[in-house]
Amino acid sequence: MPAVRVLIVDDQSLMRRGLRNLLDLEDGVEVVGEAADGVEALAEANRLRPDVVLVDARMPRMDGVALIERLSRDHPDVASIMLTTFDEDELVFGALRAGARGYLLKDAAPEELVAAIEKAARGETPLAGTVATRVVAELRRTAPPPRDPDLAGLSLREAEVCRLVAAAATNGEIAAQLFITKGTVKNHISSALRKLGLRDRTQLAVYFSRSSASSN
Repeated sequence: MPAVRVLIVDDQSLMRRGLRNLLDLEDGVEVVGEAADGVEALAEANRLRPDVVLVDARMPRMDGVALIERLSRDHPDVASIMLTTFDEDELVFGALRAGARGYLLKDAAPEELVAAIEKAARGETPLAGTVATRVVAELRRTAPPPRDPDLAGLSLREAEVCRLVAAAATNGEIAAQLFITKGTVKNHISSALRKLGLRDRTQLAVYFSRSSASSN
């Protein structure tokens, strides 16, 4: 399996060098470039075509949120992870709304950073623990009121898959329990997200958790 190609974006050269030295030790990760600000990062992204971009929050010329927004628009296949010392709500939700795939703090353990890069490259959403707690709380606060899945147009199998997602089952576990393939599970989840007007797996889990609680 090819290594995940990573671009490091941080205005502190010492931080860039430290991240490169750390990631160069990993077989599954290849640092293909560095940039000191958002403007330089866009040029490097165009040239290098990375899989994952590690983005600092506060940089000259173009900050992290603005860079992530541009990357999401110009390079939708590139996964951005904000890597910062700040976990302020404005930055967290600003980055996620701009299209960040993940949000980590710079005090994360090396193995957590490497795992986050690999998850982001696979399309998952790695979040620092404190950040994840606040994101779920916000989703619960803003989620649409639960509805009967049948009224939302879900098939019985789609609703069954969604309830297992809400129970924190992985795609592999759902496939094994329902005797279907993981590809079929993904298709059911994508269809349910579209019908319910939800954005991702996390919102789907929250939606069905609330639905189950209201029916008890």
